[in-house]
Amino acid sequence: MVYKVKLVFNQKLMCSYDSRVGKYVGYDEYGIINANHYNNQSWKMKERKEEVETLCKANARLYIKSETRKVAPVVIVRSNGKARYGQLTTLECHAYDFYPQAINVTWLLDGSEVTGDVVSTEFMDNGDWSYQMHSYLELVLHRGVTVSCRVEHSGLEEPLVVQWDSSFLDTRITKIVVGCSFFIIGLVVALSALYWYFKKQHRGKPLQLLVLKNNKTMIMQDSSKGNM
Repeated sequence: MVYKVKLVFNQKLMCSYDSRVGKYVGYDEYGIINANHYNNQSWKMKERKEEVETLCKANARLYIKSETRKVAPVVIVRSNGKARYGQLTTLECHAYDFYPQAINVTWLLDGSEVTGDVVSTEFMDNGDWSYQMHSYLELVLHRGVTVSCRVEHSGLEEPLVVQWDSSFLDTRITKIVVGCSFFIIGLVVALSALYWYFKKQHRGKPLQLLVLKNNKTMIMQDSSKGNM
């Protein structure tokens, strides 16, 4: 346990006390004068030595007790950018607001742990006694394959497994299939209507054939139903 006291004036360190040295040390003319003055005060030197126990070690014991405080992480799994089946995609696993710092984040593909193509950030201090961490998985998505993020932390009774929701991809494919189906049906109906329209327009009209004979054009007309 090391206890330090620093005397600073105008952002300049003048002298300091270090429990390992057991006295004040000055760093400039005025700092040396102050250090000698403090070192000659027996009551102050006794007080500094006692503060190793009353301040440092006492606070350390409180800090160790604070380690029993455990807050489970909030975990979010999402895709980075536009995800597509059959294309290279980056998935993100975000763990927020957990304490203490120790945490383990892994990726699962159909229940099996993924060891490659994973990048994780360092622990980030939120400044309020909580932390966050982020992990990224790069893979080619396939329909029917489940991708999950598994988080292990002392604040959790058991590992938390959060599955990436790919339903929006399936919904998108369904919309495309339904849209194509309606387009084909509409095209068939339009072509059928066009066929019956032209058939109705030519119904009852004699059939005319153009016959080229001796470099002259002759028009043959059939007013019957099968004979020319």
